[in-house]
Amino acid sequence: MPELPEVETVRRGLTELVAGSQIRSVDVLYAKMVNLPKVAFEKALKNKTIEKIDRRGKYLLIRLSDDLTIVSHLRMEGKYDVEPEGAPIGKHTHVIFHLTDGRQLRYNDTRKFGRMNLVNTGEELSVAGLKTIGPEPTEQDLTVDYMETIFGKSKKMVKPFLLDQSKIAGLGNIYADEVLWLSKIHPEQPVNSISLAGIKRLRKNIIAEIQKAIAGHGTTVHSYSTASGEAGNFQNQLNVYGREGEPCLRCGTPIVKIKLAQRGTHFCPKCQVVHGVNND
Repeated sequence: MPELPEVETVRRGLTELVAGSQIRSVDVLYAKMVNLPKVAFEKALKNKTIEKIDRRGKYLLIRLSDDLTIVSHLRMEGKYDVEPEGAPIGKHTHVIFHLTDGRQLRYNDTRKFGRMNLVNTGEELSVAGLKTIGPEPTEQDLTVDYMETIFGKSKKMVKPFLLDQSKIAGLGNIYADEVLWLSKIHPEQPVNSISLAGIKRLRKNIIAEIQKAIAGHGTTVHSYSTASGEAGNFQNQLNVYGREGEPCLRCGTPIVKIKLAQRGTHFCPKCQVVHGVNND
């Protein structure tokens, strides 16, 4: 599933490619992908201008003229690309925005899990998932006080806790593994037993790692690509994710993979051990 760095990379790519473009018409080829009846969705977008593309967590917010916003979630395999009018349509293309400049903005999704919700701008929080989304992983939004408060209220293991979008927006399986390795925290460590020093270290690594991944245009593990059709390159900088059996880059101990909260989880059994309460 694309995580925050991948979605931010798509946002930046779409901004360069289609911001300011006018939509001549829309074809919804898979009706379950949109929140309105197919004809109503297509009619509502006719002649609208794509003014800009924002992002909140893993959600793209495609801002249109007349105070409309498409809330787009890529889910597992969703991706956008731009093609000339008349180019062959792939079997996984499900929504086509015909632009007045002779191009098409296409949404493709092999699993059909992605969703588009058309709402009035300002009503984005009516969309499930955005109602309870946590702060962005930035210096300004993700404060030490906030993290200390939410960590102190839960006995949940830290890996699934970080995957909860209502706690911190944008982290997924890859970056949760990475920031826990960087912070020397075991993925099964109860969050209320992590010391303030550990919380500060984790916060610093979350913010830094997300920014590094954005700079690297995201991570391509399976099928993710940018809006220009290029693979991300941050997978070349991963320290632990996907490295089961390979030596830890810090101590040389083989990386272990376990299943935690139904997700493959990678860690170093020497660098990352479960500690007692308030023990680093």
